[in-house]
Amino acid sequence: MQKGVEVRGNSIRVYFWYNGELCRETLGLPATEANLEYASKLIQVIHFELSQDTFKYARHFPNSKKAKEGLFNYYIDLWSDFKKTEVAASTFKGYQDKIKAHIKPKWGNCFPQEIDHIDIQIWIKKELSLTLKNKTIKEIISIMRQIFVLYRTRNKLSYDPTEGITIRMCDEDDPDPFTRQEIETILNTPTDRKMELLLIQFMLWTGCRVSEAIALAWEDVDIERGTVNFRRSKVNGLYRVTKTKRSNREVELLKPAMDALIAMMSYSYIAKKKSFDVVQRDNRTVKKELLRPVFLNSNTGLAHETDFCIRDRFFKAHLKKAGVRYRGPGQCRHTFACQLLSTGAIPVAWISQQLGHTNPTTTFRYYAKWIRDDSGSLIKKVEKALGF
Repeated sequence: MQKGVEVRGNSIRVYFWYNGELCRETLGLPATEANLEYASKLIQVIHFELSQDTFKYARHFPNSKKAKEGLFNYYIDLWSDFKKTEVAASTFKGYQDKIKAHIKPKWGNCFPQEIDHIDIQIWIKKELSLTLKNKTIKEIISIMRQIFVLYRTRNKLSYDPTEGITIRMCDEDDPDPFTRQEIETILNTPTDRKMELLLIQFMLWTGCRVSEAIALAWEDVDIERGTVNFRRSKVNGLYRVTKTKRSNREVELLKPAMDALIAMMSYSYIAKKKSFDVVQRDNRTVKKELLRPVFLNSNTGLAHETDFCIRDRFFKAHLKKAGVRYRGPGQCRHTFACQLLSTGAIPVAWISQQLGHTNPTTTFRYYAKWIRDDSGSLIKKVEKALGF
């Protein structure tokens, strides 16, 4: 009998070494002379393909568990299972969107060892780059690279076709803050949605993120001390604690921010507490908190679900009505930092604390844009500081 062929009961089985593992596959054929001859020829073909590095498991054994587990789809799903509890729900959704739209359709039914470095480069150039920004392409390749780490670990291999692929990024856009004059125009333009305008005023003068503002509760506010504690955010309708311990911060309120909160008291302060699920930093534990959201949707009287409610259902139309060039509500954070930095009198460390940055260098790198219309003649300030 041909080496690599054996009879188990009344059934024929072939065996061979593949990727350092002894593989056995039952052919589902009775042990007749003709079938044994067929099995002998099959094992010869397999040995030849293995020697030429052209062997494809699914071609010979499409229903084999090993064939299905050998597909890139298997490692994609394995990676997804691990990531589901490692990252925030919004981040995981971003991963899954890219996997479903791009990675699985192109590579899911391929064997990892068949995915070639050059083929990925061609895919990037002729397909991805036609419709996607470099940032998205970089994220897609990063996901594939992480999946290949699982494949390499499982099979004790060094092969990674994503190695050496670099997606070059454009320079980051500078902050595009609102000037003092624009702030005044925005806040003084009449609107029926007064609570949304108060939210914008609050963000402009605290530098908080939109997700932090819509998650703010009266339980986080100390009116007497003039402080708020940003300790959670709200993304895609889900409350979660802040991303890092540093982002969990108590900030002192400037007068316009305090005024916004005082104005909101008549709308939401006496509301009954409601129970909300808050996802903890491990992305698994959920704790219930009794909260009274500060900023409500003027149309529904309920807390805002996402930043979309602010951006697309209020802010765009309000800026158009005010005659102010559109920038997203995220620019309120830039505006706060740049307004304070442009005075030249406020320590960067204090601004960094208000923003929840790890260190002042981060603050200066991202937000040190001078607002020429508001900073006046800096040379006069320099001369005064030097005593000229």
